Amino acid sequence: MMIIKVRNYLSIITFVMINLVSSQENKLFWDGNDWNTIAKNLNHNQNLIFSVKKAYLTGVLDGRLYGYLKTWNKNKDIADDVFSETVDYLTYSELIRNIDSFYKDPVNNYIPLPSAVIISNMYAERVPMQNIDSYIKDTKDWINKLTLELETLNYSKLLENKTLKHSGKYLNQYE
Repeated sequence: MMIIKVRNYLSIITFVMINLVSSQENKLFWDGNDWNTIAKNLNHNQNLIFSVKKAYLTGVLDGRLYGYLKTWNKNKDIADDVFSETVDYLTYSELIRNIDSFYKDPVNNYIPLPSAVIISNMYAERVPMQNIDSYIKDTKDWINKLTLELETLNYSKLLENKTLKHSGKYLNQYE
């Protein structure tokens, strides 16, 4: 039993390393293309596929909670407004099944996974279809615009600004 667990952990680590090494584009989010390659990269081992997808979704939901709490600490109204979508309506297995179904349509493959989580919960909560379709359209427009902006972004200027911003924080900390 211990050998199987170790083998599963090694497979997950190998999968993560393959994704890190083989990533060729500057992406902000995992999307349907990444989600759909999990099974292939793990030789269609259902236990490992579930473990990797659950681990990723746990990270997404934990990151969302962290963002909510940091925002709530500054302004409760903004936090409640920005993070108003339900993302914990489904169990992990239901959520994975719904996301798998959503990404079976190739048109949805470039929609970021965090948006797919929200969309899956919207379907499960039986939100009116026109609202879901509107959210999907808005998400596609947003990610297309963001991708175009990233392609024209001056990364050296961005890094310089970030360095200046954070070095000022550390200098002020010791004064």
